[in-house]
Amino acid sequence: MEAVLTFSSYPCRSLPSIYATRFSPKLYHRKPSKFLRNPSCRPPFASISVDALRMPSSKPSFLDRKDPDILHFVKYHGLGNDFILVDNRDSLEPRVTPEQAMKICNRNFGVGADGVIFAMPGLNGTDYSMRIFNSDGSEPEMCGNGVRCIARFIAELESIEGTQRFKIHTGAGLIVPEIQDDGKVKVDMGQPILLAADVPTKLPANHTGAVVNTELFVDGVGWNVTCVSMGNPHCVTFNTKQVEAFQVDEIKLEEVGPKFEHHEMFPSRTNTEFVQVFSRSHLKMRVWERGAGATLACGTGACAVVVAAVLEGHAERICTVDLPGGPLEIEWREEDNHVYMTGPAEKVFYGSVPL
Repeated sequence: MEAVLTFSSYPCRSLPSIYATRFSPKLYHRKPSKFLRNPSCRPPFASISVDALRMPSSKPSFLDRKDPDILHFVKYHGLGNDFILVDNRDSLEPRVTPEQAMKICNRNFGVGADGVIFAMPGLNGTDYSMRIFNSDGSEPEMCGNGVRCIARFIAELESIEGTQRFKIHTGAGLIVPEIQDDGKVKVDMGQPILLAADVPTKLPANHTGAVVNTELFVDGVGWNVTCVSMGNPHCVTFNTKQVEAFQVDEIKLEEVGPKFEHHEMFPSRTNTEFVQVFSRSHLKMRVWERGAGATLACGTGACAVVVAAVLEGHAERICTVDLPGGPLEIEWREEDNHVYMTGPAEKVFYGSVPL
């Protein structure tokens, strides 16, 4: 059974302030004020309430509604990297603006998410198109965890069960996710991009044109980095000149992450992965995402980490990558040079929010 959530607004038509607790069946028949410790101290924002606890149909009826001032959505997460999924199949124009996406993603005054993803009509022979607005309103080329979530979302919208492949057009090109029998999603992420100018990075390249184990100075510290694009830019580091191997849990991500993201060597900014090597088939990473900050998981980042680990000689081509939200299985296949990512995508709740 799943909770179906709606948001009702007060005269000030701003986005919802979520103060409901994680739901238990006993709470569903209470009035919304029962969720408050002090009902007289309501903030002037919209409130969240639980309409019903029900078993949803294969295509929830509320997603069929076409209210112009209401956004109906489903929230999904991939290892804790969470997204608001919007049925946008009738238009190539997103239902919300980047500014509205920022408010919806706000974890204090909105629904709370790392981004808003739109399932759109296909382009250039694909089944569907995908666009995403980050929590800061920026638009990345694509998102690995988001691709897994949109695959599960599309299967729900189309009432598809069992194994299914989709061809999805993204800002990074064609991406092909496949829903497997166990519910996980395996994604053909395409070939990694290694040419420095295409990542893009201004760091000096080696004789092949790639940036591999090159020194980057951040805050006076020399970090050894490898740059990879999976359709979006990544800077991967396993060590510094002073520290031979990271204990990634000790890295002060909130301090150093933004300095990598906005470094002058990355003209389009960058995602940054800090990696600890357990074995040649087992890695651990933490990520600072461009436009989203520290997140629990980054699918393209895990792919970039394995590519960088192979290039630097730390790992084989098939690895388990541990992220704060859980593990992903990554393979950089030698036969076709494609990277394949396998991991979960799980539904959290259904909801509606005034725009």
